[in-house]
Parts: sequence; structure tokens; C-alpha cells
Amino acid sequence: MQNRITELFNIEYPIIQAGMIWNSGWRLASAVSNSGGLGLLGAGSMYPEILREHIQKCKKATAKPFGVNVPMLYPDIDKIIDIIIEEGVKIVFTSAGNPKTYTSKLKENGITVVHVVSSVKFALKAQEAGVDAIVAEGFEAGGHNGREETTTFTLIPMVKEQLKIPLIAAGGIATGRGMLAAMVLGADGVQVGSRFVASEEASSHRAFKQMVVDAKEGDTQLTLKELAPVRMLKNKFFESVMQLYTTNPSKEDLVKHLGRARAKRGMFEGDMEEGELEIGQIAGLIHDIKPAAQILKDMVAEFEKAKKEIINL
Repeated sequence: MQNRITELFNIEYPIIQAGMIWNSGWRLASAVSNSGGLGLLGAGSMYPEILREHIQKCKKATAKPFGVNVPMLYPDIDKIIDIIIEEGVKIVFTSAGNPKTYTSKLKENGITVVHVVSSVKFALKAQEAGVDAIVAEGFEAGGHNGREETTTFTLIPMVKEQLKIPLIAAGGIATGRGMLAAMVLGADGVQVGSRFVASEEASSHRAFKQMVVDAKEGDTQLTLKELAPVRMLKNKFFESVMQLYTTNPSKEDLVKHLGRARAKRGMFEGDMEEGELEIGQIAGLIHDIKPAAQILKDMVAEFEKAKKEIINL
């Protein structure tokens, strides 16, 4: 399955595991990389030295390429970038910030840079900044999201129409059929998040993984747009946010209500009532927890089967 993405990252399949906070530690990243995809460490939930530890463990667990996802809105970003360079990481996905800030420095150190966007406008800005590829992420995605509310299958052809560099689709993709559909619309590969949350190797709490498996259509919603739009499962905390909105809250009120470490409390520590449970709409199509290698194998098999079915139409 060779194309621009597999060549760019030197991987077997054009499938990237998203670097999700509280889910994407070294066990998951190395398992995906060992299975032919590209595993990413989620630096957004790691202090700098914890990230260094995960990088070192990942290097011991796989001889295959892996990368680090860096949300640029988090603190200690300069330390994180320095550690990535010091540890010899060769692939970095940046998000939630201006790609011009670190792209040149990373590329000067021989690092392939990919930037995550939610619109054509920012895709072109990232291309202009010199990144090697783009992840275009639609409204369906879990976690922090774009404000444009453009769905993945609308966004991908719009970006493809104007982009010259490789394009990776993200948001609402958890199956081989979804992968094929994204590539038919112009993507060179896919980034998968929610499906890998429900994996044995994900670092998130087992109770969160089970709640993802139990989720049905309509069980997630995008909210907190005044802070940073985030899609999460509906639970007691989510309902309290909805109740707060009935009082016409200020941004300060929302910040106070959110508090600190709400996502860690939910996804990592397992508080299914008061935690922030970030996951995509595609959770309604995830029915089991299984090894990352099996998830990837199943996606590839379904992709190939669906492709043959289309050819025979």
C-alpha cells in the first residue's frame, strides 16, 4: 500500500495513530509502529521529562518510525521541542498553534513536520510555513477541535483542491471503509484517534475505554467553544456545563467551572462522572477493546475488501 504518506514516514500502511492526551503513551505508539502504521506519543499530557521517558521507552520497544504530537498551546513547549531534538525523534506533528513557530527549527534538525488544521485557510498557511504534510481534521473528531464545524468529508476535498503537499484525513475514521472513503476524496492517508483509545495498549483508564465501547450515536457533543472547542462524552460534568450555559456565563465562569486537570481526572484516572471524556462521534461504531495490532490489521483487511467491491461495481 505504497503512496506519498508511506514514503514520507517509511511505514507500511498510511495509517497514523493520533497523539491523544492521556491515551497515547509509548506502549500504544510502539504497538502501532510495530504493526506497520505510524505511532505517535501524545506530548500534550506529559511534562517534559515524562515525554523524554516515553521517547526512550518507545525507542527500545520498536525499531520502526514513530513520532510525537505537540499541541503548541501547552506550557513548557520550548523544553518539549528541545527534548524531541535531543532524543533524535524524526517525526513531529504540531497542532493548536502557528506552524511558523517551530517548523524551521525542527526541519533544520532533520525532522519531518506535519501540522494539524481544521480549515483550508490554515492548511495553506501551514504549507507556506514549510511543513511536509497536513492533517485536515473534521468536526467529528474527539478532543479539541476547530471552530469552523466543517465535517471531514467536506473538508478533505476542499483542502485537496488547493494543497500541493501530502494530505492526511482525520475525524470520524475508525474502519477500513472509512479509510477508503477518505482516500477516494483525496487523502493520502488517515489519522485515527478514537478507535485506538479502545485498545489494550492505550494508557487511558479501562473505565473510559469501556464507556467509549458503550457509546451510541449522539452520545458526544462539541462544547466550551469560548475556551477551546472540545468534543466529549455526555456525563455528569457535561450536563453541568450545559446547565451553566443557561445562565449566560462569562468566559471566566467557564474556566472556573472547568477547573484544572479535568481531562486527566476522566480519561486517565477513571472518574466517569466528573471527568472530561474526550472522544469522537465515531465512538458509536466502536464495539470492543482489542490490541492495537489487531485494530490495524482489521482496518487494512476491510480497506482491501471494500476497494475490491468498488472495483466490481
